[in-house]
Amino acid sequence: MTFDALGFHRIASNLDQYGFKRSAKIVSRAARILFSAHIPPEARIGEGTHLGYGGLGIVVHKEAVIGRNVLVSPGVVIGGRSGMPGAPIIEDNVLIGVGAKILGPVRLGEGAKVGANAVVIDDVLPGDTVVGIPARPVVRRPGEVSYREPEERAPVTRHTARRGAA
Repeated sequence: MTFDALGFHRIASNLDQYGFKRSAKIVSRAARILFSAHIPPEARIGEGTHLGYGGLGIVVHKEAVIGRNVLVSPGVVIGGRSGMPGAPIIEDNVLIGVGAKILGPVRLGEGAKVGANAVVIDDVLPGDTVVGIPARPVVRRPGEVSYREPEERAPVTRHTARRGAA
């Protein structure tokens, strides 16, 4: 077991599964105090899932389902929406950026990526990358290049590195 919010969740989940509901709540509250993370014992989280920075600031709905090998960055909310029953379902191999909000009964398809601070209120197709408020798929137009080739990049000097320019 690792000393992070996910480790505490796994202990709480096992306690809950074997009928030790009160003990599960205590372990869950300890994680809330230590990591500012709310991950109820009822939430289902797959193997290989990783919570960035130990799960700092993560909130998960008790009915949420998170697949295997998912990366959940700090400050992410995986929760419900007022007046809408259900919780998010996140399939395997999904990447969720810092501060993203996954709200309501939505499904994130396998291999999807959610950009930082995106607000997802609609389903995301497998392999799609979504960004913005509300989150929309990134569209790549044929023939357009939005980056410079490595050999064309300006050299990084002390002056440009300080200002963040490259």
